[in-house]
Parts: sequence; structure tokens; C-alpha cells
Amino acid sequence: MGLFAKPIFLLYLIPALAILLFILWVGGRLVRRYERALFGMAALRQLTAHLRPVSRWKNTLLVLCVCWMFVALAGPQWGIEVTEAQGSFAQTVIAVDVSASMRAQDVKPTRLENAKRMLQMLVTRLREDRLGIIAFTSKAFIQCPITTDTDALNYFISALQPDMLPVPGTSLAAAVELAARMLSTYPGQKALILLTDGEDHATEELKHAKEVAQQNGIRIIAVGIGTPEGALIPARVDATGHVVEYKKDKTGKTVVSKLDENSLAQLAQATGGVYISYTTPAQVANQIEKAVVGLDKSTSTTGRHVLYKNRYSLPVFLALLCLLGYLMWPSGKKKRTQKR
Repeated sequence: MGLFAKPIFLLYLIPALAILLFILWVGGRLVRRYERALFGMAALRQLTAHLRPVSRWKNTLLVLCVCWMFVALAGPQWGIEVTEAQGSFAQTVIAVDVSASMRAQDVKPTRLENAKRMLQMLVTRLREDRLGIIAFTSKAFIQCPITTDTDALNYFISALQPDMLPVPGTSLAAAVELAARMLSTYPGQKALILLTDGEDHATEELKHAKEVAQQNGIRIIAVGIGTPEGALIPARVDATGHVVEYKKDKTGKTVVSKLDENSLAQLAQATGGVYISYTTPAQVANQIEKAVVGLDKSTSTTGRHVLYKNRYSLPVFLALLCLLGYLMWPSGKKKRTQKR
């Protein structure tokens, strides 16, 4: 902590005082010179004999007034006060499928890479919302807690990788349940952005996901990444990026991953949300931004700021006292002394 918020004004005081003292000195000499030239010394003494001489204390008060004004401009500060910053935000959780099928290349370069590019654009567009990130396969895990920190969100988005979780498969219900727990502390309607190829979901699981979303006031915005025709899932890639081997099932048959749009559309419709078919990162980010408009917002503290109390009023008060003293300094005729 510095004693002054803007100490540079204390340096400005030095030339200001030099100029003021020079003006007072030169002004006094010029006045005396012209008085002598006009009246002469003898006549001047007779004319001013009954007047009070100009006291040095009067000019001292003017100098002190200037000093205190520059001290006030420098912003003297001591003592602290804590202020809280508040904001109103909508709450949204982003759930990203990181199962092996997200390696499929029917959307170049891969399904997951496209999802990551789109999410980085979306985070920039939704700066006024609280966002959280979930990574899920057959189980869901929090990748980034709900926050307004765009740098943290972009960092965790860039860290998403296929098969980053130790459990295979895909479960939409697991993602919806975890999102509901993350959003439970916030009132009103919230949103869950679900990025997945929507493949291999049992009817019971989809029904459970709908119920959880409806009970918790969560609007699901489902984004289907992939194509209905499907694509092979790369299992091994060489150093140059070429696929060496594709994923096979237990019988040795090559697995083809196909986008299940019907399941995702039903889930979104049941929760008052929308289904978005993936096209390009920019177009999908724009569609999602429009879909989350109107979500309920809640007000909360976004941070605390420690501020030093500005005490400029004290030197201003002293400067005004000095100026008042300068203006009211007695002048005019001397009091006559009675002769006994």
C-alpha cells in the first residue's frame, strides 16, 4: 500500500511552488519600483504611513493553500474497505461425449475436434453466462466446475480427448444426472448442452434422462455430431496421422459408428430444448447461443475488491482554511494610538 494514490502530484508541487514564489517576488519588486517612480520615496512614505504593511504571513497562507491542494490531488489514503462485485448470470452445463466413437472422421478432422472448436467459439459468445463442462462416456465426470472464467473453460476444452475416461460406452443419463447436481444450487430454468453422436442408448436410459432433466428444470440442447451413414472408428494412428487400425467388436467385426438423431431429438423436445445437427463450428455456436436466450438468471457475488479509503477531504479542508485566511487577512488603515 502507498500513502498516496497518485504521488506524481507531489512532484508537480515543486515547480508549482517555484512559479508561485517567483510571481510573488517579482510582483512585489515591480509594485515597489512603480510606486517609487510615481511618487518618490518621501511622498510614498507620507501616503502609506497610516496603512498596514503587507504581512509575510498572508503570502505564507497562499503558499500553504497551494501545497494542500496538491496533497489532495495526490490522493492520500489509509484504512481499507471491502466491496463486493455482483452480477446476474444464466447457468449452463456443457456435456461432451469422449467415448471412442468421437474419433470417427465423418466430420473432419474428427467428431471431437470439431466439438472442441465449436465450444471455444461458444465460450466467447456466452461471456455473460456461468458455464461448466462435463466429460462423459458410460459415466460422467466434472471437467470444469461452473464458472465465468473463460480462460479456465478454454483450457479444459482443449484437454478433452477420446477415451480420456477409464470406462467405455456412452450414457446420456449419467451426464444429465451430474449436470442436475451441478445446477441444483441455482434457481430457475437452466440448460444442458449435450454434444454426442447419440449412439447405442437403451429406451430406459433415455426415459430416465428425460425425467431427471424435467424434474430439475433443465432444458437440453442436443447437438448431434456425425452422420447417419456413420464412419469407422480409428483404433491406432501412426506418427503421420494415418489410421493403422480400426476398432473391432468382440467377434472381430469392424465397428461403424452412426449418428442417432432420433434419440437426441426426442430427449431435447421432451425438455423444451432443441436438437441441432452439426454443420460447422460457427453455425452451431450461433444456433446454441440463440437457444439459450431467455434462461433464468440469478444474482450472486462475483468477487471481492479491497480498496484503500481516499482521505483527500482533509487536505482540501486545510487548503480552504488557508485560502480563507489569505482572503480575510486584515488590511487598510492602522489603528490610531491615543496619546496621553
